[in-house]
Amino acid sequence: MPNARLFTGMVAGAALLGGCATKDYVNEHVAHVQTQVDAQQQQLNALDSRAGEIDQRARDALDRANAAQQLAEGKFTYTTVHSEDVGPFRFDSAKLPDDARARLSDMARSLIQQNKNYYIEIQGHTDKTGPERYNYRLGDERADAVRRFLNEQGVALNRMASISYGEDQQIDGGNRQNRRVTVLVVQ
Repeated sequence: MPNARLFTGMVAGAALLGGCATKDYVNEHVAHVQTQVDAQQQQLNALDSRAGEIDQRARDALDRANAAQQLAEGKFTYTTVHSEDVGPFRFDSAKLPDDARARLSDMARSLIQQNKNYYIEIQGHTDKTGPERYNYRLGDERADAVRRFLNEQGVALNRMASISYGEDQQIDGGNRQNRRVTVLVVQ
């Protein structure tokens, strides 16, 4: 019987020692993982704080924009004060015609001298020859040629926008008359 007790004691001791080693191993790995989790939590907290700051800035900007809109309501009534058709452009070309350069120079000089608030919309047009997608691109190139020329004459780029209507807005007079750019000056 003493051998049985000794054997039981040894088994119990071995189990306790094995349990301690396993517990220490687990505690060590849990501590390592917990350190990583804590670091990730700190980063997450920092990102949450930054997101809150950005969100607040966005709300502030929206409030300022809404206030500006309320101030502007009723104060801006735009009227087209000048409309000029530039062209006709040569077939399949976005090169600005020579006679258009003189008229556009006069227009730019007049706008700059008046020193008034104005906005220019430059609309590119084409005839119906060719594919629709190509005509939109050609209309855009024509409008951009006028925009660049006006800018070279001193008109600020932020006062101009260009758009292509391609072949969508045909006027009477045949294909030649539709190869044009319409310049609208709005005040």
